[in-house]
Amino acid sequence: MFKGKYKFADRIVEVNSMYEEVHSYCLEYSSDDAPDFSVSTTQEDIDFEYQRELRCAVAEGREPIAATDEYREELAVYRKIAERMPDYDTVLFHGSAISVDGQCFLFTAKSGTGKSTHTRLWREYFGDKAVMVNDDKPLIRITNGGAVIYGTPYNGKHRLGCNISVPLKAVCILARGSENRITRITKSEAYPMLVQQVYRPQSPVQLAKTLRLIDQLAAGTGLFRLECNMDIKAAEVAYNGMKG
Repeated sequence: MFKGKYKFADRIVEVNSMYEEVHSYCLEYSSDDAPDFSVSTTQEDIDFEYQRELRCAVAEGREPIAATDEYREELAVYRKIAERMPDYDTVLFHGSAISVDGQCFLFTAKSGTGKSTHTRLWREYFGDKAVMVNDDKPLIRITNGGAVIYGTPYNGKHRLGCNISVPLKAVCILARGSENRITRITKSEAYPMLVQQVYRPQSPVQLAKTLRLIDQLAAGTGLFRLECNMDIKAAEVAYNGMKG
C-alpha cells in the first residue's frame, strides 16, 4: 500500500492506495498535519469504477472510456472522500468555478453544454483578474455565514484549477442560446439542477446531510440562469448580471 496525507477543503485526509499514481496526482495538496479521517482502496473499489463507467456508457449511447486501474483508483479515492465530506458541511459539486476580484462564480449544466468553454471566455475577457479555482469537481463548504469554493486536484482533463479557496458569490445554470441573457432564478427553479450536479453519497445518512447542505446553499447564494452563445460578450453579460 502507498500512503499520503492531503488537505482538501480544510480537512486532512490520509489516503491509503494500491497504486502510487494517486499520490502524484494529489501532490500539490500534501500535508503533514494529523488526519481528520482516512480512506483506503481495494481492487473491489477499482472494479466498481469500471462497472460504473460501463453503465454510464450504455445509458449515454457511447463507447466506454478506456482507462487504467491507476486512473480508476484516483476516481475511487475521490468518491470515498466525497462520501465523508458532508460530515464537515462540505459537498463535491460538478461545475466550473472561476474567481474574479476575490469572488467565485460557479457554472453548472448538463454535460456537453459548455461550462469549460464559458469560463474560458471569462479568462479571455478578464485576463489576469480571472483565476480558475476548479474546472470540474470543486468542493463547496456551506455554513450559515455563506459558501466557500475550494480547489482540488480533480479539476478536469485540462487540469485547470489551483489550491485556493474563495467565497462563492453565485451559482449559474448554463443553457445554449442565440443571444446572451441572464436572469435571477428562485431556489425552487434551481434546486433540481443543484441536486443533479452534487455528488450524492451512497449512504442514506450522508445523502440526507448532502440534501440539507444543498438546500442551505440554494437559500443563501445568488442563483441565476444564463442563456449564452460562444461570443466573449457572454462573459461580460454573465458577470454584470451576477456581481451585485
